[in-house]
Amino acid sequence: MTVLVTGAAGFIGYHASLRLLARGQRVLGVDCLSPYYDVRLKHTRLEHLRKHEGFSFVQADIADRSAMEEVARSHPEVTAYINLAAQAGVRHSLTAPFDYTHSNIEGHLVMLEMARANPKCRHFVYASSSSVYGANTKLPFSVEDRVDTPISLYAASKRSGELMSHSYSHLFRVPTTGLRFFTVYGPWGRPDMAAYLFADAIVAGKPIKVFNNGDMRRDFTYIDDIVSGVVGVLDNPPADDGQAPPYRLYNIGNNNSEKLMDFIGLVESSLGRKASYDFHPMQPGDVKETYADISAIQRDVGFAPTTPISVGVPRFIEWYKQYHGL
Repeated sequence: MTVLVTGAAGFIGYHASLRLLARGQRVLGVDCLSPYYDVRLKHTRLEHLRKHEGFSFVQADIADRSAMEEVARSHPEVTAYINLAAQAGVRHSLTAPFDYTHSNIEGHLVMLEMARANPKCRHFVYASSSSVYGANTKLPFSVEDRVDTPISLYAASKRSGELMSHSYSHLFRVPTTGLRFFTVYGPWGRPDMAAYLFADAIVAGKPIKVFNNGDMRRDFTYIDDIVSGVVGVLDNPPADDGQAPPYRLYNIGNNNSEKLMDFIGLVESSLGRKASYDFHPMQPGDVKETYADISAIQRDVGFAPTTPISVGVPRFIEWYKQYHGL
């Protein structure tokens, strides 16, 4: 099997590609190398991937129809897709909304069309987000909950991807599975995410920005657990009985909502440095707590996260210090 992984130079895409390569599959990576964060990190991830014989790479924007049609023509061997390319981040969506419609809606549609046109497509797996739960207050968040109250354009764009995927599963019988990721962290993580931001501030001797005065909880999920879920789902496409669409949605989280201040405390202790805090009220588009009900993916795929933050945060900091030469 050759798996086309979009966002292959990104955080989750890099790790998913490594896992697939390690088990002998071929990976065609696609990434536009967006400058949303330091592209040197993306290039370094790609350098590691290129050391594997089974990896090939195309630099392209998934929203560029002609470029992706050329990818399809040039690589008829692709039999599955993991669409992880997206414009990420709630805060950025407040100031750059068209980045989200471009990548998360137009780009997702282009990828669905690519899968529809491929008679060998056995599964289309894609990234959604816990942000789709928006203003929901019932915890833990379940895939059976209604998700029609997004509180950021990022969340709305991710929900749009889920709805478009359902329509393609219904109309064209494309087997699709959406994965609602919950606060992913770990080595090679994005610099705009919590663990990296906290480490950067502490090392620089700057105060950490803490929203809602620290009264927040997150279902922090370690990258290795996330990838186990992604690969497990890839191997189990929804069956097509000719009636219900071959369509699934899953939460992928650690199934444990942690206090933000406890997470920061682990970053401090792993670095061996104390932080200073700059407390702020809740920012627009954010939520106080996330907590994943993972019973569906446990039942169907056997997903079982194994990495508590007491283990995952020190692993991230170990990588962080090595990467930055500290």
